Amino acid sequence: SWHRGIPVVHVSTSLLGMVDAAIGGKTGVNLASGKNLVGAFWQPSGVVCDLDSLASLPPRELRCGLGEMAKYHFLTGDDLLAMDLEQRIARCVEIKAEVVASDEREGGRRALLNYGHTLAHALEIATDHELAHGEAVAIGLIYAAELGFDLGRIDRARVDEHIAVVAKEYDLMTRPPSGLGVDELVRLMYRDKKALNGLTFVLDGSDGVEVVQGVDEAPVRASLERFLA
Repeated sequence: SWHRGIPVVHVSTSLLGMVDAAIGGKTGVNLASGKNLVGAFWQPSGVVCDLDSLASLPPRELRCGLGEMAKYHFLTGDDLLAMDLEQRIARCVEIKAEVVASDEREGGRRALLNYGHTLAHALEIATDHELAHGEAVAIGLIYAAELGFDLGRIDRARVDEHIAVVAKEYDLMTRPPSGLGVDELVRLMYRDKKALNGLTFVLDGSDGVEVVQGVDEAPVRASLERFLA
């Protein structure tokens, strides 16, 4: 906001920043009613990602980045599992930069980067942010896959791919902590910034990941009840 924007270089020291937050020029402020509901777009003059800084991260902070990285496995046909960490980070940056370049102000395609985030943001709020962002995204990816299966968009093998990436490759949680209620989570998902027409999810399908507006509440509830059980 200062001087309506000044030149800035992002020097990311976390994995979460390298593959997500530092790329794309989106700045956001959380409100009590939801995540990232106030913000602006301001592209940095440059982004520096020094992988040596990753050695300084505590395990949980590293997991946060891995949760965000996991989504990139499903946004393109790239075999990220075949890449080493440096190659994988570079490819994640390329994917995000390409999507952002085609839709800087999130009018359409950029929302694909929120795969797994509809439930993730609700989980963060419902747990008073005791569940960190990347941890919530990892869980949200599995739920999005389960919902996609329940809606007939993907088969069980594709759901298993999600579980293999999240749980086996990155050793992340696949289910929310106990004590959360379906009613609260559904209410919070209605507040998601993507939600222009009822419940909105980014869902996998035969043609790839896409934004789906106006998802009927009944299957969302049914999937969530099984997911929380």
